[in-house]
Amino acid sequence: MDNKVAARKAKVITCKAAVARAPGQPLSIEEVQVDPPRWTEVRVRIHFTSICHTDLSAWKGENEAQRAYPRILGHEASGVIESIGGGVTDLEEGDHVVPIFHGECGDCDYCRRPDTNMCPKFGANPMKKTMTSDGKVRFWSKDRTEPIYHFLNTSTFSEYTVIDSSCVVKIDPNFPLKKMSLLSCGVSTGVGAVWITADVQAGEKVAIFGLGAVGLAAAVGAKARGASQIIGVDVNPEKFIKGKVAGITDFINPKELLTPVHKVIQKLTGGGGVDYSFECSGDLLALREAFLSTQMGWGLTLLLGVHTKPDTLPIHPMELFNGQRLVGCVFGGFKGKTQLSDFAAQCVQGAVDLDQFVTHELPFERINEALQLLKDGKSLRCVLSL
Repeated sequence: MDNKVAARKAKVITCKAAVARAPGQPLSIEEVQVDPPRWTEVRVRIHFTSICHTDLSAWKGENEAQRAYPRILGHEASGVIESIGGGVTDLEEGDHVVPIFHGECGDCDYCRRPDTNMCPKFGANPMKKTMTSDGKVRFWSKDRTEPIYHFLNTSTFSEYTVIDSSCVVKIDPNFPLKKMSLLSCGVSTGVGAVWITADVQAGEKVAIFGLGAVGLAAAVGAKARGASQIIGVDVNPEKFIKGKVAGITDFINPKELLTPVHKVIQKLTGGGGVDYSFECSGDLLALREAFLSTQMGWGLTLLLGVHTKPDTLPIHPMELFNGQRLVGCVFGGFKGKTQLSDFAAQCVQGAVDLDQFVTHELPFERINEALQLLKDGKSLRCVLSL
């Protein structure tokens, strides 16, 4: 169907959504209205969504600057395109898709560079609360008296959502949608950090700070690359069980130590430290220990965790003269529109076992239970079916 015809055909949809109305309060399951997609936008019927720590942080209101209520959170999902707006050339109704919070317009100087996945127009921005095309919302209360704000380009805690086509990736319709939802953030971020940003090679040593879904995905990626030593650091000993399956060879619980973590890592690695460290916890102390645990001369620390407080880096400038480096890594370095569909195919072919990241499955109406599971450290990913 021609996209102009599809845009005229699309009508307002009333559906269920989980609405955040205040920080830390249970999400409210409500009927909302979802407007048709406008220029370069698509409307997606969400089939599966899951909860990431970024959603948890926003729900708790940990960063006051990003508070906006009412708001529909969520950014890990999979679904099928219900309708398309004008100007959409690479997607059609019925396409199976994965929303991505870190988009790729394909036209800017950043998108044209092979060495970055930044896109000023559609990159991750938790402060952004409206659509890019016109600065307005597509969600409304059932009686249309109250606008409902967007989140991270996607807002997947809704049966239907409107997303710019730059933040939607088409996938093979034969791929299982439930598993594909994991590629919207956590798994892609962890594996991509190892494969793309760090480009870990066989025989190298890594340390991972924080063994949530992102950290375990980094471990899976390191194991697949043939890392000789994968050290996992976490204060929750229950994470070590999953970590062993993911490929972690050594475990460190900072609560059980009398010496700094980086000293223990240096000892475990024969004195020099690891080639790469991945900070996935969002904790400043962990970031410092991750940096100090890397090898002098070439060690690289990748910052993956979300730090919500306005604190500065816990590193003295002179420490950088030892040759160790620190870089931030968004979405694992993946260019979503360009590279994610190929990664999905690799996962289906067995490069990454996605099943190990799903610890719980619940119907969408029980989303608050899923939030609590993540908050309590009892789940990696709870997949919600809509």
